[in-house]
Amino acid sequence: MNSIEFPLLDRTTQNSVISTTLNDLSNWSRLSSLWPLLYGTSCCFIEFASLIGSRFDFDRYGLVPRSSPRQADLILTAGTVTMKMAPSLVRLYEQMPEPKYVIAMGACTITGGMFSTDSYSTVRGVDKLIPVDVYLPGCPPKPEAVIDAITKLRKKISREIYEDRIRSQQENRCFTTNHKFHVGRSTHTGNYDQGLLYQPPSTSEIPSETFFKYKSSVSSHEIVN
Repeated sequence: MNSIEFPLLDRTTQNSVISTTLNDLSNWSRLSSLWPLLYGTSCCFIEFASLIGSRFDFDRYGLVPRSSPRQADLILTAGTVTMKMAPSLVRLYEQMPEPKYVIAMGACTITGGMFSTDSYSTVRGVDKLIPVDVYLPGCPPKPEAVIDAITKLRKKISREIYEDRIRSQQENRCFTTNHKFHVGRSTHTGNYDQGLLYQPPSTSEIPSETFFKYKSSVSSHEIVN
């Protein structure tokens, strides 16, 4: 038996008797049969795809990739998350049954990466949208690093108490607000009025109801005769 299973057993009894708790038994069954939902938007997902082959063979960990969030208990996000894709990601997470887990794979998912530099359309960290259990840095992470992240998640599951996890998720919900865009004046020099193009939202304006509410979009370009 591997080191992940050690907390489940009581070594003080006879070898023919195994004593445990219902919570530990539930944790063991969940860590041994994680069904991931693959959410890949960039090159990091190609590294994860190599795990399906015979060289790394991630089936030995009980992982069965699913195409429906209602059949998955682990979502593995890889690649840049944009503002337009953020509502879809939150919707997929909300459709997953409890208990559910998140692995953030790659620098673009964790911090926005190089695409978040002076960008108005990139989410600077997926943890601003959904709670993350394991952070996996790299650009891109190697398949061995992905296996290590899955192993760390399995160890975390083996030690957790289900009621405490549900209470923590309810107290640490993630909210966001609409980003304000303004139409910039047309120029012939190729430069934009930075004061009018984008106004970052204030944290005091974050609503306490639903996640995303969109207003009617407005074009940011004007036709110049």
